[in-house]
Amino acid sequence: MPTQKRLLMLGGTYAQIPAIKCAKELGHYVITCDYLPENPGHKFADEYHNVSTTDREAVLHLAKELHIDGIVAYASDPAAPTAAYVAEQLHLPTNPYESVMILSRKDLFRAFLAENGFNVPKSQGFYDLNDAKVFFCQLKKPAMVKPADSSGSKGVRKVSELKDFSDAFNYALTFSREKLVIVEEYIQRAGPQIMGDGFVVNGELVFTGLGDQYHDDACDLFVPTGGSVPTTQPKEIQQRAREDIQRILTLLRWRNGAINIEYIIDEYNNVFILEIGPRNGGNFIPDLLKFATGVDLIRYTIDAALGLDCSPLSMQEPRGFYAYYAIHSVKPGILKDIQFSEDLRSCILFHQPYLKANSEVEPFHGASSCLGILLLEFPSQRTMLEMTNNMEKHISVVILDES
Repeated sequence: MPTQKRLLMLGGTYAQIPAIKCAKELGHYVITCDYLPENPGHKFADEYHNVSTTDREAVLHLAKELHIDGIVAYASDPAAPTAAYVAEQLHLPTNPYESVMILSRKDLFRAFLAENGFNVPKSQGFYDLNDAKVFFCQLKKPAMVKPADSSGSKGVRKVSELKDFSDAFNYALTFSREKLVIVEEYIQRAGPQIMGDGFVVNGELVFTGLGDQYHDDACDLFVPTGGSVPTTQPKEIQQRAREDIQRILTLLRWRNGAINIEYIIDEYNNVFILEIGPRNGGNFIPDLLKFATGVDLIRYTIDAALGLDCSPLSMQEPRGFYAYYAIHSVKPGILKDIQFSEDLRSCILFHQPYLKANSEVEPFHGASSCLGILLLEFPSQRTMLEMTNNMEKHISVVILDES
C-alpha cells in the first residue's frame, strides 16, 4: 500500500474548499494553515495551524515540523510566493521562486515584459505619491492606477485629471501588501477582456480554458463580476495570446502547474498579457472549466505539487456554454434575501453562498465583498450572452438600510 502523502494547503476560504476536498478524496493527509481559524475550509482538513500564509519563514518552519511532501497555494495570489519559497527550500516540486515573484507583482511583470519585447503599457511602480504624480503628468490621459500586488482588479482606478490622482493613489495603496502603486498608460481594448486558467506540463502550456470577462457598470468598473466560456474571441487571436504566454513561461523556466490568465487586444489587434497568476483562478474557475471541458485542473494541481505525473492532461475545448457569476450588492446594508428568476434557476449548476441573511454587506469591490458564487450552464451561446449581459434582471439582492 503506498505511503499517504502529506499536503500543506495555504488557506481555508470557500474558494479553497474544492482543492482541500479533492486532496482528501485522493487519499492524502491534508493540513491547512492561515490566520483565520473560522475559515470554512479548515473543517475539511485533517489538521489546521494558525499561521499566516504570507509569513514565509513561519510557514517554512511549520512545513519542516510537519514533514510535508507538497505545498499548494490554491486560488491565492498572496500565498503563491510563500508556497514557492517553502518548496524551494525543502526541495519539493515547484516553479522557481524568482519567477513566481515576477508574476505576483505588476511592477516586476511589466518590467519583464518590456525587457523581453512583449506588448506592454508604459508603466512604473511608486511608493511615494509625489514621484507618482510626476510620472502621471508625463503619460497620455487617461492613465491606470493600481496596486502592485493585488488580484481580481481590486483597487484599480482610471484617472484623467491630476486633481483625482491622489485619491486613486491612496485607494490603490489600501489594497497593496507591498504599499507599492503602479501607474501606467491606459490601453483601449477591442472586444472583451479575456480570463481563464491554463496548465503547464514539463514546460509546455498544454491546456487553456479561456472565456469572456464581464463587469457590472453599477459598481466597481474594474472588478469582474463574472466570466463565460467559451470565449467569443476569434481563434487566431487566442492562438497568438497562447504563443505569447508560452514564450513568457519558457523565459521564466516554468515547469509544471496551474496559471490564471488575463489579457486584452487593443484597437490594432495587438495582444497585451495583463496578468499570469502563478496559481489557479478564484471564483471557482477550475470547477467551471471541469463542467465545460471535463478537465479536472484541481486534481492536476495537487498531483503537480506532489511531483506526480501530469502528462495525461491535454487540450479540451468546452462542450457547451457555461459561466460563473459573483453575486454582489451595489450598496451597503443588511442582507435580507437573494432572489433568482426562474430562467436563471434552471441554469444553476452550483451555488456557494458566502453570507447568511442579516449579515452586513458592503458595495462590491472584490472577493471580500462577494455574497456568493454561481456556476451556470446555458442551452446556447445566445442565451448565455443575453443573460450574462443582463444579470440584474435575473438576480435581486435585497438589502435593508442599516439606519
